Amino acid sequence: LSLYSSPAHETKYVENPQTQLEEGVSRLRHVMEPYTAWWTELIDSSKVKVDSSLCSDFFSEGCEFLQNPPAGFYPRLGVIGFAGIVGLFLARGSRIKKLVYPAGLMGIGASVYYPQQAVSIAKVAGTQLYDWSLQGYIAVESLWKDN
Repeated sequence: LSLYSSPAHETKYVENPQTQLEEGVSRLRHVMEPYTAWWTELIDSSKVKVDSSLCSDFFSEGCEFLQNPPAGFYPRLGVIGFAGIVGLFLARGSRIKKLVYPAGLMGIGASVYYPQQAVSIAKVAGTQLYDWSLQGYIAVESLWKDN
């Protein structure tokens, strides 16, 4: 290309023909258009009702907390969530590991940031676990005596 001459302006736009997949998707979109319009209207009309009722009645404290969180809340939440993701990567193999590792690592991360709440939860869980084990022991003992 020369810097001093301009190219001829005889260009012509040619549109690529549609493939069968593109035609099928286009037909599907045209067929589904009334249903998607109905669905979006339904969602839009119910969204206002759900937002107002949830934030006003049941979750007003939670909504307010998330709108005005204490300092350092989101970084703590990120560390706890990252601990759960690390637990998923470490839990290769069985399904039980995939349940225990993320929950355990997230529990450890949460107990580092919230030690008082972790102690109270551990006390309640310990008494509950003791009660369940005692009920199981009594049930096994009664089965043993019956036989």
